[in-house]
Order: sequence, then C-alpha cells, then structure tokens
Amino acid sequence: MTEGVALLIRGGRVIDPANRYDATADVLIVDGVIHAVGRFDAPAEARIIDADGLVVAPGLVDMHVHLREPGYEYKETIAGGAQAAAAGGVTSMACMPNTRPVLDDIGVVRFVLDRANDALVNVFPIGAVTKGLRGKELTEMGLLQREGCVAFSDDGFPVMDSGVMRRALEYSRAFGALVIQHAEDTGLAGCGCMNEGLIATRLGLPGIPSESEEVMVDRDIRLARLTGGRYHVAHISTRGAVNAVEAAQKEGLPVTCEAAPHHFALTDEAIGDYDTNAKMAPPLRSSDDRAAVLEALSRGSVSVIATDHAPHDLDSKRVEFCKAANGVVGLETMLPVSLELVRDGVLDLSACLATMTCNPSRLLGIDRGTLSEGRPADVVLFDPDESWTVRAERLHGSARNTCFHGRRVKGRVKMSIVAGRVVFEDRPDVSF
Repeated sequence: MTEGVALLIRGGRVIDPANRYDATADVLIVDGVIHAVGRFDAPAEARIIDADGLVVAPGLVDMHVHLREPGYEYKETIAGGAQAAAAGGVTSMACMPNTRPVLDDIGVVRFVLDRANDALVNVFPIGAVTKGLRGKELTEMGLLQREGCVAFSDDGFPVMDSGVMRRALEYSRAFGALVIQHAEDTGLAGCGCMNEGLIATRLGLPGIPSESEEVMVDRDIRLARLTGGRYHVAHISTRGAVNAVEAAQKEGLPVTCEAAPHHFALTDEAIGDYDTNAKMAPPLRSSDDRAAVLEALSRGSVSVIATDHAPHDLDSKRVEFCKAANGVVGLETMLPVSLELVRDGVLDLSACLATMTCNPSRLLGIDRGTLSEGRPADVVLFDPDESWTVRAERLHGSARNTCFHGRRVKGRVKMSIVAGRVVFEDRPDVSF
C-alpha cells in the first residue's frame, strides 16, 4: 500500500462510463489521485466514507459555463460559481470568454487561472475565436491554447463572417483545437426574444425562427468539411440543427454538439406569464424540437450535456421580457434534471453520466471525467432516488435566476471531492 493521505469510499455503486465499469465497489484515493477501484481492506488511518445506497461516479464536467469574472463580478465570481458547481457535483468547469476584458489575451487567461487556483473546483478557460468577440480578427489561438485554453468560442456572439469562420477552423486544425459556435444567424433572429410560434403570437412577443440556428449550423458544417477543423454546436435546440449534425457525423466529419437541460426538459410554454427566468439564447423551443433533442441524446449524436450556466443579478431579469438578459443558472440542477432522462428511458444511467463526464473531457482534451487509476481524484457521490424541490433562494453562489424553481426532482448530491479533498458535503440539518 502506498503511503500518503488516504480516503476510502466504501460500498457504493461505482459507475465509470469511460471504463465501462458499473459494480458495487470501493474507491481508494491516495494523495489526491485514484489509487484503485475494487473491493479491499481500508489502509491504516484512511478516512472511510460509507457510500451504501449511493452512486459513486467521476466528478461532473460542465463544458459551457459563464463565470462573469473579470468585469461582471456583481453577477457572479469565479469563487461563487465554484461553490454552486461543488454543490451540484460539478468538479470541472470550462468557462466562456465573454468577460470584460474578453479572454482573448494571455494576460486575461492568466488572471482567470490565478483566481481559479483558490476555487473549490477545476476551472478551464475557453479562449475567444476573435479579438473582442467582434467577429473580425482571429486571436492567437495557438498561444492561448499553450497558456491553458481548452477550446475556442465567441460564445453568445456567433461568428457571422464565413471567411473568418473558415480561417478559424483552418487555424485551429493545426493544433487540434475545438471551435464552439453559438449557432445563430443574427439577421434572422432580429429583435426576437423567444421562439417563433403560437406561444410568441399569444404573448405578443417577437419570435426567433428555428431557421436562425439551422442556417448557421448548415453553413458551418460545410466549412468543417472544407477545412477539416473540429466543430462543436453549443446548446443545440432545433430539429433541423440536430438532423444536420447527425448527417455530418454519418459522413465522418469532426462535428459534435451539446444540449442544455433546459432545452430537453422544457418548451416555450414554460415562459408562462412572461417569466424572464425562462428567457435564454437560444430560446426554449417547441415540443417537436424538444423531442428531436431527446431522440438525438438517445442515439448518442448529442454526446454532451452542458448547462450554459449564466448567472445574472436581479435587476437584469426584473424588466420587460424582451429587455431581460438571456440566461439561467444550471450547475446545481444539471444532475437531477438529466437523471429524468434515465427515468424516462431515454438513456441508461451510465450513458447519462457519460454525457457529463468522459464525453466532454475527451472533447476538451482534459484528464478528468474518469476514475481510472492515477487520474486526479475528482468524484461525486449522489443519491439517485432522493427527491427535493428546486428553490431559487436555496441555491449556492450569488445568482438565483433558475428556470426550474419549484420543480420536483430526484437525485441529490451528497458529496463532491476534488483532487481527494471534500469540497461539498450535504448536511442533514439543512432542509430543501
């Protein structure tokens, strides 16, 4: 037995999708790394955690998070976002570049990584594709990658210029980087603030047609075919976009996509009486679009679940619907809402966890999302059957703009471990 600080997680249902492992077992952590998975006696002086009745899995990886720092600390900070992540079982986050200043310079990347050193969970920066997110001049993606950026995106600002997008895919291919696109034709989206359809007509709100997403995905797939660059659609939301991605994958193109829990769990009906916490981009879509995303998840063509966690201050949401900021928080609801896919027969539990562990890790090229021996000991323990009601006022971090307030869910995180250190533990004296 190796020497060092030891932690033994005993008797849980250990699920490690990366290794196709699903069995009742123990997990031994020594000096912050996974030492072994199996059944064995506890080493002397090891802390023993009883996981009977719990699922033990790799810590979740969310590849689409907004942490707001630097520049928008009044909405959220890296430390606050990390608290919410730990409470949700998310041990690794990839943060988007729409900060102020933008993550388009190695100095800003270093600032984020320096702040992340004190955070409860791992933070991996995503660099900007273009300087200032203006869609004109490419950033030095190679230098940014060497500094620690794990992918590139202009996030809520789609790269509209086809020539710029072509060059971005060509440039990124040279070092195998992933380009993530917020797929939206801004000309088609116009001043719309929700999905175009009967609900928008009833509410008297300008709509965004599904074609605004589909036209951009179609264009970008053509550019991926032309350049061979790795292309990823963020928060896919329409049937047409899903169909285009699946056709590209059948062709063998390096095209992937992610779905956000709000897009596969809700439709535009959730807007109700102008609820701004149901306003996001892309917007909540129709029941047919939601069905298409669910079908694609079941087939594996949508291989990642990511939250698009977007914290906002109250003033940004307490305005008229069309003037409200886009986005919802999601780090603490990703796991329980995604587990609905298991109960509804869309995915089995291992496949569901794969979309939030090994799949995003492989896309980003990070050594997380697995319980393999020698890897960092990032682990989540959760009770898949414990019911609780989402309450905005009970969420961690500073933001409360959840679209799932009042939703009854199953699946409660009991403990989150990062590099062998317990960073969150559910306390029985706190009721939800």
